[in-house]
Amino acid sequence: MISIDLGSNTLRVLKYDCQSAKQIAVYEKIVKTADGLVKYGYINDEAVARIIVAIKEAQSVVGFESQTIKAVTTEAVRRASNSQRVLKQIKKETGIRFEIISGDEEARLTLLAVKNRLSKLQYASDTFVLVDIGGGSTELVFYYQNETISKSFPIGIVTIAQKYKTLDTIQKVLPQEMLEMQMFCAQMYATKGKVKSFVATAGTPTTVVAMKLGQTYATYDAKKINGTSLENKELDFYLKKLLSLPFEEREMAVGTGRSDLIAAGILIFKQLYSIVEFDSCVVVDDGLREGVALEECLDSFIT
Repeated sequence: MISIDLGSNTLRVLKYDCQSAKQIAVYEKIVKTADGLVKYGYINDEAVARIIVAIKEAQSVVGFESQTIKAVTTEAVRRASNSQRVLKQIKKETGIRFEIISGDEEARLTLLAVKNRLSKLQYASDTFVLVDIGGGSTELVFYYQNETISKSFPIGIVTIAQKYKTLDTIQKVLPQEMLEMQMFCAQMYATKGKVKSFVATAGTPTTVVAMKLGQTYATYDAKKINGTSLENKELDFYLKKLLSLPFEEREMAVGTGRSDLIAAGILIFKQLYSIVEFDSCVVVDDGLREGVALEECLDSFIT
């Protein structure tokens, strides 16, 4: 089956074999869905064109023939005033019908993928907090064995980077911008108890780990990313390292058009360490795309 996640910054595609529970092929491309969304409130024509080109490229590279396809989209399209027109145009040009899912559904499917990966890594923790730092939103998911509580917040690396033009400004405003997250976490700890570990997914955590492992955007290897631990103090080091690189090298390191976003993302990530009260986290590459595939496979077996 084919699962597609159209995020606020990236289109992620997975070809997955339900029978063997193995990934057959993956595709990922920066499409900047949310470019200009903060200022204008809608998804612009250039972004739509990038999305359509990327989907067609994925169809060619991955191969969609004779496959069940499940495509979902998240915060940027949730928020855009022209979302239905955009999705109609994408359907017309590519044949792919996207479903807009809620923040709660996004968190649930991402948790499904992360739990599956942690199980494969034999990572034992009966309670943990998962953070998913996206382009347009960030999800906090508190997992307490028999109970999961999640909340989506409209703060992401694209929206923050576009709202505030310098990293110094972003650093100053984040405590206030993320106050609701702080209060939500405090409420969880007060009523349910503090979790035992901190897990992170999505582009910013995985990119920092890739830098730590000496990988570039072109040599990125998810197998090596999964399960790597990342200390809070390492974020300052890799942010300084990223910003010290000449622009061309910076783009090679983290991907074309991503360097300013990843820098903003690192500041958000650093604030999250403080919010969830951990000095170390475990990073996994698996996210919404993988969760969609796992759920569809489970449904196919049931039916």
